[in-house]
Amino acid sequence: METYIMKKRIIWQDAILKKIKIVFFFFIFFTISNFSFASERWVVDKTLSIIEFELPVLFAKNVKGTFNSIDGYVEIDTNTKKNNKAIFSVLIEDIEINYSKYKDLVLSDIFFDDKNFPKAVLDTKKFSYTDEDEIEIEVELSIKGKNQMIPLTINIIQLAEEVVQIQSELIFSRNSFNIGTGNWRNTTILKDNVKLNTNIFLFKE
Repeated sequence: METYIMKKRIIWQDAILKKIKIVFFFFIFFTISNFSFASERWVVDKTLSIIEFELPVLFAKNVKGTFNSIDGYVEIDTNTKKNNKAIFSVLIEDIEINYSKYKDLVLSDIFFDDKNFPKAVLDTKKFSYTDEDEIEIEVELSIKGKNQMIPLTINIIQLAEEVVQIQSELIFSRNSFNIGTGNWRNTTILKDNVKLNTNIFLFKE
């Protein structure tokens, strides 16, 4: 009888130890996972953020515009700072330009073709950084179904613990994205290089 009780006790103790090992394994797994992949997510404040563009015109005022509908987020790898990413987009149709009478032309297939390509997207892919005030990276700009990698310098201003302002200036060729077809492709009057200025406010989720 005593032998039977001892065996039952040993079996019971083994079962308890197995359960403890399983719990301990999952505890270590999730702890390491959270430590290795800890990240912060920051989202765009759509009311404060501004993205503007400017295009030089010969013997006339430069074409200037503002995109009113902005969306996007930034994910920061708080441990290694190597697996960061950010995506920003603008809704093409929600645009204001100083040459307001040409807005329909700007939105047409000659320029932005917003019916077929309603958004322009800027994607950083994965990037790393060391300086938290200024970051130099290459970003992928997507307009009218065309993509191009473009160098970008981002200035970061920490306004509060959970509020960040990022500013940048990006220059790209409009002809690389077919912004201006036919006679409008000529760069004698309407120049080729577009300057894109961003002033984006991010809030920590």
